[in-house]
Formats: sequence, structure tokens, C-alpha cells
Amino acid sequence: MATIILIIHLMIAIALVASVLLQRSEGGALGIGGGGDGFMSNRGAGNMLTRTTAILAAMFMTTSLVLGILASRGGSANSVLDRVVAPQTLSDEDLPEVPAPLGSEFVPAAPVADPEPAAPAEPAEPAEPAVPRAE
Repeated sequence: MATIILIIHLMIAIALVASVLLQRSEGGALGIGGGGDGFMSNRGAGNMLTRTTAILAAMFMTTSLVLGILASRGGSANSVLDRVVAPQTLSDEDLPEVPAPLGSEFVPAAPVADPEPAAPAEPAEPAEPAVPRAE
């Protein structure tokens, strides 16, 4: 239910933004104003847009309150992450045997650990700088 109300809420928000942007600015400082040759008179278009904006604002506030109430009550805990099942650990007996590639007679042996670790190698001397020198 919350998803349906959220989708309706988003559609109302988009319509509210569009209705506010369609209204004529009162200041007129930008010089962007509709002419008198529209399909409705300025007064009629202004009244219709004002009424539409008021209705959309009321619907936006109502859906906001309903979504807030649903969120405070906890709603449903049906989330994709709640349905994730932890992977099972497989033992060596459960793993399938993989055959060797065709034409391969090489059988890898188990790696042998060195009884004594080798001493760390000496660091190499730095090479000459690649920056040109002034002569």
C-alpha cells in the first residue's frame, strides 16, 4: 500500500511543479509573460492555475501525512534484503570432482612449504633521475 501511495505522491509532486512553473510571474522583471492571445483570458487562466495548484498542494500534503503515518507505524517489513538467505558452506565432500582437461597428463602435486624462509632480498640501488640537468 505504501508503494502505491508513494507513486501517487511522486506524480502529484511532478504535477505541482509543472503547475507552479506554468503560472505567470507577478514581478515581470524577466520579461517573460504570456500575451493576451491564449485560449483563455489571463484572468481565467490565472484562476484555473491557482485552483489547480491549491488542489495539488492539498493532495501533496495529504499523501505526505499518510506516508508519514505509515512509516511511523512500521508498515510492512517486506524488503528485498530481508528475503536474502545466507549462503551455505560446503564441505570438501559436497564439492563435485572436476575432471582434468582432455589431452592433459600433468597432475599437479601439492605445494611443499619451505622449511626455512629465504632472507629478504637487498633493495636495488635507485637509477639515475630522469630529470634533465642544467649544464
